[in-house]
Amino acid sequence: MKQILYERLVQYILENQDRFYRIAYSYTKHQEDALDAIQSAVCKALEAHENIKNADAIKTWFYRILINECLTVLKKRSKVVLTADAAGQEAFYYEKGYEQEGDIEQELEKLEMDVQGIIKLRFFEEMSLKEISTITGFKLNTVKTKLYRGLKLLKENIQEADLWAD
Repeated sequence: MKQILYERLVQYILENQDRFYRIAYSYTKHQEDALDAIQSAVCKALEAHENIKNADAIKTWFYRILINECLTVLKKRSKVVLTADAAGQEAFYYEKGYEQEGDIEQELEKLEMDVQGIIKLRFFEEMSLKEISTITGFKLNTVKTKLYRGLKLLKENIQEADLWAD
């Protein structure tokens, strides 16, 4: 049974690499950081595959690991202090096919990290609220509340930005 779960996990990882990159990149905004988060998540998932209790839970189980790895990368990055020399060497990288529309992306970044994550999982990854609840560890009603509050703030901020642009 464990061997079958392991094989299903490997198959799931191989089939969904692009999705994992998209979600990791949406969190980290850097190619190398996104790839590091994915690599760490895959390693942790393969090492802990015996913890999977149900083959149907592989998707939510892996996404939870991936998002936690993305948050770990972001925490590590926030602790790094760049010197003036190092800051000048960093070139911004744009990944074709993964960039978001400007206004929405900027306004989404202004929301709390957990609200951003819920919106990204719901609309970019097309997950159900129940799946998001499992991944984030929030109760279903909390996910709904954060989603709708975040969407309302997003709408208000975009409308406000449009007023300033006119």
